[in-house]
Parts: sequence; structure tokens; C-alpha cells
Amino acid sequence: MSNGPGLVVTGASGRMGQTLIRLAQASDKLHLVACVERSGHPWIGRDVGDAMGGSPIGVKVTDDALEAFAKAQAVVDFTSPAASVEFAALAAQARAVHVIGTTGLEPDHIARIDAAARHATIIRAGNMSLGLNLLVRMTQKVAAALDADWDIEIVEAHHRMKVDAPSGTALMLGAAAAEGRGVSLDDTKVSGRDGITGARARGSIGFSAIRGGDIVGEHDVIFAGEGERVILRHIATDRAIFARGALRAAVWGQGQKPGHYDMMDVLGI
Repeated sequence: MSNGPGLVVTGASGRMGQTLIRLAQASDKLHLVACVERSGHPWIGRDVGDAMGGSPIGVKVTDDALEAFAKAQAVVDFTSPAASVEFAALAAQARAVHVIGTTGLEPDHIARIDAAARHATIIRAGNMSLGLNLLVRMTQKVAAALDADWDIEIVEAHHRMKVDAPSGTALMLGAAAAEGRGVSLDDTKVSGRDGITGARARGSIGFSAIRGGDIVGEHDVIFAGEGERVILRHIATDRAIFARGALRAAVWGQGQKPGHYDMMDVLGI
């Protein structure tokens, strides 16, 4: 176990929460000090190692987020938009680095996170993987090189339990494409099609979502021109890639000035 920054994992019982806990236990750069779950959850008060079906590790699950954050230097949060907004305010009070991997955030949620970032370091990304963030940068560059005669379509696939669409990652890619083109994603976004939709508008950025099985995450950015296509693709086969990126962000955030950062800042790309 490391003597590095103390870490709190929220949403401890979820798939990402448990992955983060396992990786934190094996890390030599930070150490787990607390785990948070919602009030009334059956894991509350239990040793998280025991709750996960293993041996006790000396870290209990609590529903008192502020108390947990107060003894940590970093919080990693893959929960829900409402919970992440609340955690952002509490992490700011505790002056802990807050890493947010939650998707489905609306403009109001982001505005409240921005307010918290005036007092604390917040690192937020719809996807924490190194490969995907490289894809985001590539999407921006290709979109800048190809004019609006090239249609852009973003196709994403996730497991059947995912509740939001398009995915946060797809929206990251769409924002990168829009930035490359020098336009607003809000003005060019088209999500899903059904019925007689009419011809595609020039310069629009389309999104299609697939949900099924246990797909971890697949994203294609298609640039379709006359007689040719360019397809940029990222396939995730293990959600540990997102957890590893989030833990890297938690370490990177130590000593950074208050502000709202993303994985591009963490990775320096």
C-alpha cells in the first residue's frame, strides 16, 4: 500500500467503484481511506473488502461523504449527475481533488460543478482512457482538415444497463469535431433518426447509439465524403482502462490550482 494521497471512492458497490477499489489497493501512488454509498445501502458500515466478497481491508463504507472527504486528498466519482454535483460541493469544502467520470451531465449540472471548481481542483471527462482521449484529439484534427462536404457521424455502443444516450464519450467526440470545424455542437447535433427525416443537413454532426449485452464501450467517428470514408475507432474491452485513467488524474491533480480540468490536461495532449 502507498503512503501517497488518500483516496475516497464514491459509488463503491458499482462496477466502476469496485474496479477503482481493487486498483487503488494495488497502487503505489495513492491509498484508499474511505468508500461512499448512498444512505440505506446494505454495504453501509461494512468493510468494503468483505462487502466485495474478499478479505477485510480495513476500510469501511459510509454514507457520510463530507466526513470521508475530509480525511482524503482525492475523490474519484463515477455515480449519477445529481450525486456528482453534490459531491463537487463537498469535495470543494474539503479541498480534495475531485475526479468526475459521471456521464449524462446537463448544462445546469456543469454550471454547478464550475462553481465548485472556483475553490477546488476538479478533473472531469466523459471518458478517462488514454486511447480515447487520443481519438478525441485526432477527431478534432481531421474535422479541421475536412470541410462540411464530409458528413460526420458518431456511432457508439455500450452495455444494456447504460442509461444515457448519446454517451458522454460520444458527446466529447462530437464537441471535438465541432471545435475542429469552428462551429457549435448545439447548433449541428442530430441525435437518432426515425421516420421520414428528410435529407441530411450539410454540416450536421450525427449520433447513433447501440445498447446491448456487456459491451464495455465502442466509438466510431465516421467522416463520409463522396466516394470515400475515413473512420476513426476506439474499442474498450476492459473498464479498468477508465479506472486507471481516473486514478492517474487523482494523482496529477495534487498541487494543481483550483479549476475545471479534463483528461487532455492530465495527459498533456
